[in-house]
Amino acid sequence: MQTKTFTLSIAFLFTAVIAFAQKRTTTSEDSLNSNLSQSSTSIGGYGNAFYQRNANLQTANINLERFVLFTGHKFNNKISVFSELEVEDAKVAGNTSGGEVAIEQAYLKFNLNANQYIVAGLFLPRIGILNENHLPNTFNGNERNYVETYILPSTWRELGVGLYGSLNNLPVNYYVGLVNGLNSAAFEHGSGIREGRFEGRNATGNNLALTAALQVYQGDFKAQVSGYYGGTIGVSKSKADSLGLNGGLFGTPVAIGEADIQYAHGGFSIKVLGTMVSIPDAASINRAYANNTPKTEYGVYAEVGYDILHTVKTHHDQQFIVFVRDEKFNINAGIPSNGIIDGTLDQNHVVAGFTYLPMGNVAIKADIRVIHTGSPNSNNIQNPVTVPYLADNTLVNVGLAFSF
Repeated sequence: MQTKTFTLSIAFLFTAVIAFAQKRTTTSEDSLNSNLSQSSTSIGGYGNAFYQRNANLQTANINLERFVLFTGHKFNNKISVFSELEVEDAKVAGNTSGGEVAIEQAYLKFNLNANQYIVAGLFLPRIGILNENHLPNTFNGNERNYVETYILPSTWRELGVGLYGSLNNLPVNYYVGLVNGLNSAAFEHGSGIREGRFEGRNATGNNLALTAALQVYQGDFKAQVSGYYGGTIGVSKSKADSLGLNGGLFGTPVAIGEADIQYAHGGFSIKVLGTMVSIPDAASINRAYANNTPKTEYGVYAEVGYDILHTVKTHHDQQFIVFVRDEKFNINAGIPSNGIIDGTLDQNHVVAGFTYLPMGNVAIKADIRVIHTGSPNSNNIQNPVTVPYLADNTLVNVGLAFSF
């Protein structure tokens, strides 16, 4: 009886975490994570491909953006292993750009009791909406929203340990984790902290990061606050001193705060998210690495969707979601005295389209992304014959996605 109660409790906890994904979407990873898998070894995965037309460039391309293979194993009801191998852009070939083969996750999960579990290894911290719940058939639009791609880097995984749990008799989930920090030497103009992730490859252990999240859910409503605070200098103390940087455990830090709300009822769904990144020692990073690191970045988006098949009983296993999303973000919001302002990184995107799911695990998508940015800094233009920058553009996307 205790084993049954424990399994049902873990399943309830996991269901609360993913309750706002597209309905009726389950994968092999879901079953293993909820401790309900009937097999000791599970195989699953996901993928997506789409066509994109760029109005300004008058070009189009079609790409298998990613294919991910999941394998997991349940040693017993207490311990499981989870892993994912990802291939981006279909293949990796010598002397050509693009493509990546990477481990997206590889961690052990230890179920402590009915309300708590620990993960250890390469895992995705709970921050934002998309990082944990990024299956391409569970979000609207062919592209991941840009706020959770650049301000909060999507599929952000690092090495470390995390504790997940829920409070008895209260609709509250919590998470706290300790992972390796970032690498400020790899920060890039135009993508902020994104390229500073180690993602499990030769990560420095001299600098660490704390992450945490608190979720409150009630019926059709869920709210979350999450945060990150970590050091960005992993070199030796003598080298850090020579660069004029603080190389302590949390030295030369990056701090991130995020809050989001999700609501789904009667065919309607709403998502709202806001986040800010603070890099107080950006001037010191710029002096050391000349990479134009900003002091602050921010992003916010709001999305409304409606399933027009919601009331059609003969199509209860299908969804046809029409949606619109407004994304506003600035990777260059605050600049230190030795930084360069770039108005093109102050952007607003409006995305509208539909997601058709003949079943929960398969999606056919079409959307239009209308982009508006600020003007470029004339001091940054090195070549006067460069094609004039256009602050407005439109991308048309058509694609498909699946998970299993």
